[in-house]
Amino acid sequence: MKVILINGSPKPAGCTFTALREAQKVFADNGIETEIFQVGREPVSGCLGCGGCLKTGRCVIGNDPVNEFLEMAHGADGFIFGSPVHFASASGALTSFMDRVFYGRSKLFQGKPAAAVLSCRRGGASAAFDQINKYFTISSMPVVSSQYWNQVHGNNPEEVVKDLEGMQTIRTLANNMSWLLKCIEAGKKSGIDFPQNEAVIRTNFIR
Repeated sequence: MKVILINGSPKPAGCTFTALREAQKVFADNGIETEIFQVGREPVSGCLGCGGCLKTGRCVIGNDPVNEFLEMAHGADGFIFGSPVHFASASGALTSFMDRVFYGRSKLFQGKPAAAVLSCRRGGASAAFDQINKYFTISSMPVVSSQYWNQVHGNNPEEVVKDLEGMQTIRTLANNMSWLLKCIEAGKKSGIDFPQNEAVIRTNFIR
């Protein structure tokens, strides 16, 4: 089993990384392989709405990390998307990244547990948390919870480590996801597969 932890911060070893690294330690204790995927500091384009990826499975924009991540996602069993809070939202880079990663790819992600992790100085985490979770709930992904909302507070990694409740919340999240992944794996071995859903019905509201 493998979990990919996505760092949507431009800082590779900042507050968001500190939270993801805490989760990574717990996954290791549970025997689950992990990898932290850094979105990076370079610009990430928003979705062009061209539909090209629906034909090829790859985004037509090839100069940023989206296609690299999509190749990795096929072999992953779970995901944690981490972001700093920017104006009560996920970072612009992560938002553009997730828009393109999830567009038309429900089959790639369905049935795979996911969670959001936010780092903030003071406020705005719950709004960003809600924003990221919407990608999961539109893709038939089990959303993993914790003892509190998955957020840490601090202006730098040293302060984040001192947020004892926040760090404990992240550890609980990773333990809960580990448990769910093991349950899913046991279910597969017992012949319990992801449900076959009906063909999608799309309705607009123009009469």
